[in-house]
Amino acid sequence: MVLNGILWKLATGAPWRDMPGRYGNWKTVYERYRRWAADGTFDALLGRVQVHGDAGGDVDWSVGVYSAIVRAHQGAAGTRKEGTSQALGPEAS
Repeated sequence: MVLNGILWKLATGAPWRDMPGRYGNWKTVYERYRRWAADGTFDALLGRVQVHGDAGGDVDWSVGVYSAIVRAHQGAAGTRKEGTSQALGPEAS
């Protein structure tokens, strides 16, 4: 029950207090999550899953990023200041 509650929280991103009662008291689940994160339980589980996946050839570790969808926020361009050009690169005089 506790592990299912932790997985529900991580999958939904909802606040701990909004966790359905079928997983138990939200505070109990949260405390167990914190304890397992601090003592390395999740790291150990991930390590075992990775070893098992590698041994069976079930995991493809390649990662790709499609750069056409990576954009800067509009504020990254800076703000317009009086007497300055909005052009990128060297300014023409």
